[in-house]
Amino acid sequence: METQIEKLKKEIRSMRVYMFVLTAVLLLFAFLAFTPGNAPGVLRVKGIVIIDSLGKERILIGAPVPYSANRVRTDSARAAQAWDKRFPLGGNYRDYYKDYNHSTNGILILDENGYDRVALGAPVPDPNIGKRIGPGTGIIVNDEEGMERTGYGLLNVNGKNRVILSLHTNKEEEGVSLVAREDGTAGLMVMDDKKMSFFGKVDTANFVSNKKMNGVLIKDGDKVKYDFNMLGK
Repeated sequence: METQIEKLKKEIRSMRVYMFVLTAVLLLFAFLAFTPGNAPGVLRVKGIVIIDSLGKERILIGAPVPYSANRVRTDSARAAQAWDKRFPLGGNYRDYYKDYNHSTNGILILDENGYDRVALGAPVPDPNIGKRIGPGTGIIVNDEEGMERTGYGLLNVNGKNRVILSLHTNKEEEGVSLVAREDGTAGLMVMDDKKMSFFGKVDTANFVSNKKMNGVLIKDGDKVKYDFNMLGK
């Protein structure tokens, strides 16, 4: 558990670095909007695309972000080549994938191979493993294959807000989540396949517990292995 918490702290520090970089980019464009010797003006554009030294599109800014020919997610052939083998879904991942939200109103950072690495926006793009249960506002950090590995944001679930900080494993699954759910549940969840350890409180019966609780719960599938509930049975 201490190892998981240390990993969580490291991810939070990494997200702060990304936020610093993104803030610096925004400040740069704000600076460019002013002309020396004249009164401050406003820079009005539909989108901004920043390229690297090789001419590859690396940073997309807009509402929504502009199209990029270098981006894997919006190239169906490249997306199929990258992810069909990981998510066969009856042999045709593209039919499933086309209904995802691939855009964002905000900032999107691509790597040199065209994979999404950082998204800051509202809403952020869906992860490659499936559609979100509601639009999310926040920041997403992906690995070198474009798979979501951590994110922090506000998720709208049936009109109610859920705040979540999640760390994903290399199996494209949530490993650690710090969550404040719309039903009042709040706590830390550590997950491994069907096993789950929960530390926190449950106000209403949900997938964590079938009763109100405040304490520690360890489950293997639907079977409770350990239950320390300060509210009693």
